[in-house]
Amino acid sequence: QVQLVESGGGLVQPGGSLRLSCAASGSIISIDAMGWYRQAPGKERELVATISSGGSANYADSAKARFTISRDNAKNTVYLQMNTLKPEDTAVYYCNVAGLRRFGKRFDSWGQGTQVTVSS
Repeated sequence: QVQLVESGGGLVQPGGSLRLSCAASGSIISIDAMGWYRQAPGKERELVATISSGGSANYADSAKARFTISRDNAKNTVYLQMNTLKPEDTAVYYCNVAGLRRFGKRFDSWGQGTQVTVSS
């Protein structure tokens, strides 16, 4: 089994910053893509950003120029630096990690979610 533990959410004023972290643990052999998604009340879960094993990043239009995704392969951790936050960024943020685990089985795991609230 692979477990993901997220941290870093909270309440921030418009224009502020937050950094989310997601650490994967368990019988991991290798990790491919890592990503962040979010779900606002009454809306479907949507992509925020993904990063490949080689470090190539992909962003939703809403995240470009404000958010930066990064990963630390030695720690099996993915980060999301969010700057210039807006009220419309308010959502539960979920990390997603995919790769290979023990015995060569693929895994595709989700974090428990962390609340980000942008409000004055």
